[in-house]
Amino acid sequence: MPDPETVARLIRETAQSVILPRFGTLKREEMREKAPGDLVTIADLEAERMLTARLSEMAPGSAVLGEEGVAEDPTRLRLTSTCDNLWIIDPVDGTANFARGQPGFSVIVAYVERGRTRAGWILDPLGDRLVWARAGDGAWSGGRRLRLAPAPADAIGSAYGRAAAGMRSANAIEQAGMRTRNLGSSGLEYIALALGEAHFALHTRSLPWDHAAGMLIATEAGGRAAFLDGTRYDPGIHDRAPLAASDATCWARVRDVVTAPAHDAATP
Repeated sequence: MPDPETVARLIRETAQSVILPRFGTLKREEMREKAPGDLVTIADLEAERMLTARLSEMAPGSAVLGEEGVAEDPTRLRLTSTCDNLWIIDPVDGTANFARGQPGFSVIVAYVERGRTRAGWILDPLGDRLVWARAGDGAWSGGRRLRLAPAPADAIGSAYGRAAAGMRSANAIEQAGMRTRNLGSSGLEYIALALGEAHFALHTRSLPWDHAAGMLIATEAGGRAAFLDGTRYDPGIHDRAPLAASDATCWARVRDVVTAPAHDAATP
């Protein structure tokens, strides 16, 4: 298992050297659409290259799966089910915010062994906040072990994506007395959850660079994190809705609201 503090230092170094210097200074030629509405910038590419090279050295024999690498070669996504030791990277999570020069982005790294997430790190570069977890050893931030408190009745959290098959719109969450606000970065949503600033995070897609680290961190902080159908989160499954919450009651409440028949959705 790679040393968590060494990985954390590398993530911070990467943010300081190749991400933050580009924030608010990007030229038009330093960003492009890799798909309609999906931006990539020179900071994404440089950060992924730096992390890939350094993380590979930390765990000899490991492979690296980065979001931008998959954009170039989608077959690399198969590594989540075929590789025994795998790093998963989202070099700039929240690129749309970053490209506009607006706050709201993070760096996400996860370490997966034989299909199970063993460690995860998420950094908020602007706020210099880092949360991390190692399976069985808890979730941590700034030397403090994180323990989530039960959510209040008016829980606040995020809900991303269009309603998937069998799911109601996220508006149903508001109708049930909870509040939603999306920060534009899955990593920041998991940081907010881990630090007690939010109580749930719901997505309709489960791309591993967005969720492998955050789902482990939520679990290790004492929360409930699983796919919406109740099955254990698996970084090798990419098309199922993941839900993390500060406690099992809040998790079940959000799940019940977004999966309820239309006439029952407004019932708390």
